[in-house]
Formats: sequence, structure tokens, C-alpha cells
Amino acid sequence: MEKREHFKFSTGVVVYPVLFILIIWIVFWFEVRFGFNFSKYGIYPLSAKGLRGIILSPFIHGDISHIYHNTIPLFVLSMALFYFYRHIAWKIILYGILISGFLTWCIGRPSYHIGASGLIYILVSFTFFKGVFAKHYRLIALSLLVVFLYGSMIWYTMPVEEGISWEGHLSGMITGLLFALIFRKEIAKPKKFDWEHEDYNEEDDPFLKHFDADGNFIETIDEVGVEENQTIVNYTFKIDKENKE
Repeated sequence: MEKREHFKFSTGVVVYPVLFILIIWIVFWFEVRFGFNFSKYGIYPLSAKGLRGIILSPFIHGDISHIYHNTIPLFVLSMALFYFYRHIAWKIILYGILISGFLTWCIGRPSYHIGASGLIYILVSFTFFKGVFAKHYRLIALSLLVVFLYGSMIWYTMPVEEGISWEGHLSGMITGLLFALIFRKEIAKPKKFDWEHEDYNEEDDPFLKHFDADGNFIETIDEVGVEENQTIVNYTFKIDKENKE
């Protein structure tokens, strides 16, 4: 079985987030440049027409402030996703958009829900909970960093401010937690030393055999190895017949 290599930097770690953000900004520029309003293509809960927003809403933003505040966290978190969880990164993004969008469609207020903030909450939730569940020191450090940078976002999963889709945020948070539970085996496992394994036996450890019960070093000589490495010298005697006569 091919061993997966985790925590490997590649061009996709930067290129994929940049392309995604570039598409978002191109859509916003198109709206402003040609006077369109794509808000009607967002998620409108409990309506057949609103289902199209599940796929389209992450690319639609209301104003420059909205898209700006989503750009930086989306770039940082998606880069972290492709670096630390590159084997499942696309699953998290694509399935996350579908599942969180559908949850928003089910529980949202009767208005259009737009923006990539739902995806951001997926990444925050998944990154945090996966680091806690994995017990890998790098992933735990990433979880702590996410809490430090975006921990205050938890308040916006509740109706604390009018005009903000807390339903989309809550759906993203739930989806991220769900993925952290589902993809338990698709992550790097913490490295275990020999003495941490259950079948470890001190008597079979070649390193410990060099020490006695009191911890003193035992110097041993491999007699077989010495014999094999000995240099054998052969002398050949030749009789000088002329001098003999």
C-alpha cells in the first residue's frame, strides 16, 4: 500500500486558494462593472429556485466590505487546509459547500443568503476539531492558531447582528464538525517510538542490551567480527641458487 506523505508543500497549496478567491473577485467586478445584482442567485430557504444558491452563493457578495472581510480568512484557512489535509481538501470544500448550503436552505430565514462565509466557518470548525481529535502536535498547534485568529467568529453563529446570515455560519460550523468526525482516518497519525508500542519488550531492545541493571555501559567485543576482520600475512621464501653454490 502506498504510504501517504503528509505536510508536504506544493504549488496547489497557494494556487488553489488564489484561483478560488480570484473567481470571487471577478464575479464581484462583473456585477459592479455592468450593473448586475446576483443576490437573487443566492440561497432562498424552502424554495425550489433557492436551491441553485447552494452552489452559486459562495461566489456572490453584497458589497466591497463583504467580499474584503471574507477574502483574507478564506485565503489563510484554505492554504492551511491544502497543506495539512491535502488528501481530503477538495472533499471538504466541495461537499462542505453542498451540505452547509442545504442546511442553510432548510433553516434559513426567508431572504437571500450569499457569501463565502459559510465555507469559512466550515474550515474554521473542521481545522479546530480535527486538530483536537487527531492529537498530533502540528495539528493541535494549528487548532490553537485558528482559535486565536478566528475564535470570536463563534458569536456570529447566533442572531447577534441584523443582516448577517447566522444560519449560514451555523450550518458551516456544524458541517465542519461533522467532517472532523467522518474523516478520522484520513490524517497524519502521531509518531510512536518503539517503547510506546504495547508489544514492546525491554529485553529485546538492542540498545538497552549495552547497559546493566544499574545503568552502567557494558563494553562487549564481537569475537566473530574480530576474527573476520583479522589481516592474514603470507610469507614466501625463495632460495637463491647462485649464493648457495
